[in-house]
Amino acid sequence: MTDPRDSRGPLEPDAVNSRTSGSEGAGGRQRPPATRLSALTVDHATAGGHEWDDLVRIWEQTDAPEGCKVEIIEGIVTVAPPPSNAHNKIADKVQRRLYQVIPEDWGIYQTLGTAVPSRDGLYIPDIAVAPEGVLDTEEGTYIPAAAAELVVEITSKSNASNDRIKKAAGYAHAGVPLYLLIDSWAPGGPTVTLYGEPKGDVYRVLQAGKFGDQIALPEPFDVTLDTSVFPVD
Repeated sequence: MTDPRDSRGPLEPDAVNSRTSGSEGAGGRQRPPATRLSALTVDHATAGGHEWDDLVRIWEQTDAPEGCKVEIIEGIVTVAPPPSNAHNKIADKVQRRLYQVIPEDWGIYQTLGTAVPSRDGLYIPDIAVAPEGVLDTEEGTYIPAAAAELVVEITSKSNASNDRIKKAAGYAHAGVPLYLLIDSWAPGGPTVTLYGEPKGDVYRVLQAGKFGDQIALPEPFDVTLDTSVFPVD
């Protein structure tokens, strides 16, 4: 198995932020979303394999209501509420378009963990495109973020700043070639931003527009997304 700390490497906490102490598995057992759990502090300067393993264990054991998204963002286990209908419709529109152009041995995933251990991050992007072979060679419940060819995040009201800043920095740090941010909750109205050419924790903006614009994904996708079909939350 590839060591996820070899992952290649710009956005606030969700409805629930928890550096949790252990509970039962991450399935459908209920915990009130407003519950703030006990803290696990991770020193970013000194965190090593042991600390990362502890974070992953806590992530795997965090109780959350069905449909919620559990992630690790800068060493904090966060729980976001289920996405809205508009959010799900946007994800479906993007996924359908991508399936028209990706190779047969690539997959499109909506619940795939993507790990950036060097930033104490384990994200669940709304869409991740990665070769199927990566999932065959990686054991467990996540892959190195470096293995993704494209990640797409669709903001929700509760976690928009995470997608804009913290997770964007994590994806860039991991070296994910393309990051598409569909920001339904941008202050000036819904926007779409395509990031690429990661360097350090920073992306270059390849294209930016509002809902209604055409967004062109470069090779290896070479496809245009018509954002006029995106619903507004």
